[in-house]
Amino acid sequence: MDESELIGRYQAGERDFRWVTLARADLSEVDLSGINLSGSDLQGANLRAAGLRGASLETADLTMADLSGADLREADLRGAFLRWTRMEGALLDGANLLGAAVTEAKLTQAASRRGAILPDGLESRH
Repeated sequence: MDESELIGRYQAGERDFRWVTLARADLSEVDLSGINLSGSDLQGANLRAAGLRGASLETADLTMADLSGADLREADLRGAFLRWTRMEGALLDGANLLGAAVTEAKLTQAASRRGAILPDGLESRH
């Protein structure tokens, strides 16, 4: 599947895209609120300023992806692979990152993460 097909199917009302391969896809500034990308390969994807509010990204591989400025409020990122992922300016309020692999991720540079459940299970108050 490529970016165009995903966007077209999403705009047609489909939300379940579990286990798709979208490595290095450019989905910057695309509103994908409520999408289910659980288990998907999004390595190196450009999700800069993407609308991912309420998205399910459980166990997704976001290694080296760019989530800078993305709206990830209330997103499910449990067990996601966020190694070397850029998250500067991302909105993480209410997101669940329990068990996420965040090695070298720029998580602390997120714009907001109030109420987010961090990888260690603690709730962020920032």
